[in-house]
Amino acid sequence: MQDGRDLYWLPTAPDFSVRLKQIDHDRGSWDELVGLANTRIDFVRTLRLDRSLRALFAAPPQGLATAPVRLAVLGSSTVGHLLPAIRIGALRRGIWLTTYEPDYGQYLQELSEPGSGLRRFSPNAVLFVMDAAHLLRGVHPTQDPAAAQDETAAHLVHCWNLARKEFRCPILQQTVLPVFPALLGGNEHRLPGSRHAMVNRLNSRLRGLADDEGVDLLAIDDQAATKGLAAWHDRALWHRAKQEVTPAQAPIYGDLVARLIAARLGRSFKCLVLDLDNTIWGGTIGDDGLDGIVLGPGSALGESFSDVQTFARDLAGRGIILAVCSKNDPAIARAAFQQHPEMVLRLSDIACFVANWNDKPANLRDIARQLNIGLDSMVFLDDNPFERDLVRSTLPMVAVPEIGDDPALYPATLAAAGYFESLGLTAEDRARGDQYQANAERISSAAGATDLPGYLRGLEMRLLWRRFDPAGLPRIVQLINKTNQFNLTTRRYTEADVRAVMDDPHGFGLQFRLTDRFGDNGIIAIVIAHRIERAELMLDAWLMSCRVLGRHVENATLAVIAEQAAAVGATRLLGCYMPTARNRMVERHYEKLGFSPVDHESVDQVGRRLDVLELRHYTPTDIFMTIAEGQ
Repeated sequence: MQDGRDLYWLPTAPDFSVRLKQIDHDRGSWDELVGLANTRIDFVRTLRLDRSLRALFAAPPQGLATAPVRLAVLGSSTVGHLLPAIRIGALRRGIWLTTYEPDYGQYLQELSEPGSGLRRFSPNAVLFVMDAAHLLRGVHPTQDPAAAQDETAAHLVHCWNLARKEFRCPILQQTVLPVFPALLGGNEHRLPGSRHAMVNRLNSRLRGLADDEGVDLLAIDDQAATKGLAAWHDRALWHRAKQEVTPAQAPIYGDLVARLIAARLGRSFKCLVLDLDNTIWGGTIGDDGLDGIVLGPGSALGESFSDVQTFARDLAGRGIILAVCSKNDPAIARAAFQQHPEMVLRLSDIACFVANWNDKPANLRDIARQLNIGLDSMVFLDDNPFERDLVRSTLPMVAVPEIGDDPALYPATLAAAGYFESLGLTAEDRARGDQYQANAERISSAAGATDLPGYLRGLEMRLLWRRFDPAGLPRIVQLINKTNQFNLTTRRYTEADVRAVMDDPHGFGLQFRLTDRFGDNGIIAIVIAHRIERAELMLDAWLMSCRVLGRHVENATLAVIAEQAAAVGATRLLGCYMPTARNRMVERHYEKLGFSPVDHESVDQVGRRLDVLELRHYTPTDIFMTIAEGQ
């Protein structure tokens, strides 16, 4: 059984101390610290790495893919021992994060007082960490449990609203640990006023409230149910130091927090790349033949491999892209998907299939190119320790979990690692695999085209647009907060921010869907414009899915923007570009569309660049699609 306390899906680092000492001595790089964070470290090593991080980087380094995170951790008990692990969990994902902790138990005062340290910190994310004793204080078996639960729920919602009103940022809420002993035993639900029973009811209520209020849950009750309460909570330590979560669990706690923040920033992984032999079936198909591989009922090993495939298929069903990277004869490798009766996965589930005798780092690069995604979006599952180590050393941005020798544990390890953490699911998520497969067909078709304009017209593209609306709200927020490459500002919007755009009579938010003869690409672009002067609109956000690059969608999008800008009385458009490490591809976006540069000497000093378009001089060009207002 894997030890859930030590980040067991990460590789060990026997030379951790040597590497850390060298980094400290050489005033080492951010990337070196990220590399150490992506090893199996316990509480003590987490503290050491955090000290080095804060000593070397008092401010965020240049060129990070995401904006710095200022996280306020508002707790009712001792949480200081968890903060280093949260910072290291963020470091593991390349995110620079600072934390703020009020004085012991003072979270409500800090939320309420205008001059508080919390207000000065000005967080862009808030995590509420209320312990069970605090939330259920005064609860007694003879008390009305409904009234007590209502009071606790109202208090939590009040705190969320205070934070949201002041900081307009994502809110995270820790669930309640089941720390109270049962009074009846296995039928504790028949004593609804007991604190043990109340914890379960409160956590269930929390999940509904979080959905209603747009709050993200840190579900440590699930962790305790999986790993055992004793691993998470030490009653003696609680009485001595009021630490509800044990220090031993701090590394995984910090990782859980960082996953939620990364998901909100669009930094979760999006593609699972599968090796074949001894990874999704037993044996080597090239040697053992189609009938010789181990898969399906009849043996524990065969059923384990079926579970691996089922888990991958289910991930695809919630929007994760599947790819194959195997050293194999391509025809033989494909035959298993087409002919083996026990295969759960089929070729239709695989967005990109690469089987040859090239090295796996080269093939992973090819898969990223074909799918038009970053290497840092990919998780590589391979049973071979040599291949795992090669990919880690050659492509450190690719996640490569240590999955051990038993395929029965592969799904649980992937799930425990949290690579694919998500905050919700949209219709576009469910259709993503089909969309990437269709895009591969488009790329293949385009490769043989000699007349690009003719090819684009032959795609029979339709760009359907509409203003932001409640129906599209989940996908709009998701796309804004996860798109990093074709994103002119990478400015993040909460659901409340998007609703404010919907209510603005002087600006607009536009969502765009693209269809063609290969299928529906889903919502592929978002534009937000707001008025800065009577006749001038600022394009505060313009982002697009990289799946539709090269099809002149941006030209057609600008035609819609210009029309809508004129409709609200604007005569000029200002395009804003904020450079990051990942959006260099759109550095000249506005220039290519006919905008002229603003005098950059008059622009602020954070790298922002502005370009302007006089609408009276604008004429739409290179539009190879039908444009229509969609429903």
